[in-house]
Amino acid sequence: MPILGIGLHVLVAIYFAIHVIRTGQQMYWLFVLFSFPLLGSIVYFVAIYLPNSRLEHGARKMVIAAAKSLDPSRELREAREAFSYTPSAQNQMRLAKALLEAGDAEEAANNYEACLTGPFASDNEIKFCAARAFVESARYTRAVLHLEEVRQANPSFRAEQISILLARALAGAQRHDEANTVFDEALKQFGSFDVKSEYAIWALSTGRQQLAQSLLADIEQITQRWNRHSRDVHGTTLKRIDAAKALTK
Repeated sequence: MPILGIGLHVLVAIYFAIHVIRTGQQMYWLFVLFSFPLLGSIVYFVAIYLPNSRLEHGARKMVIAAAKSLDPSRELREAREAFSYTPSAQNQMRLAKALLEAGDAEEAANNYEACLTGPFASDNEIKFCAARAFVESARYTRAVLHLEEVRQANPSFRAEQISILLARALAGAQRHDEANTVFDEALKQFGSFDVKSEYAIWALSTGRQQLAQSLLADIEQITQRWNRHSRDVHGTTLKRIDAAKALTK
């Protein structure tokens, strides 16, 4: 179909040519696209454009989610087998991650701790993951220890996530004044939905109604602009907020 005297396939080729330049692809793609506009566009779409598009990422996530729903224990099973066959630190970290995602936070924490006794003893990522597992298994003092070590070693490492997790760990350890300070600092520094949500949940659980209502109003403004995908991504957090609100009624 001609548009202003130019075929649609030529316009598509021009679009992909712009993509070549903007994304720094090999310049021979320009020759392919303009020498063979229709065929070249198809090849470029399949070989370059699709693998780097949001559509591809979304499709990959859907495939992973579908695989988990069909065989939810597969990764944990394979991780156990890998660690049993080769008990390396890398395989133990994989096992710990699979355990945490499967909901076995207690065993996950123990495996992460084991990883921290060897050459990865100072690894901030492992300490962060161990802290997550300790928070989920209600072993808050150990979580606080790991998170404070990470903060001291590298203040910029996962700064927002560390702050949120540390505040949750302090709250779990009944150190609420310290938790409030960490939450407030994170709110001022990041002001994200995640910070406001965790802060609101904590405020509701500790009877700080004025603070909770202020945070909930901000959260409402944020979520009003969300599409269905965004709500699905944050579905667990939204349910936790609703549960915390229900307990105060």
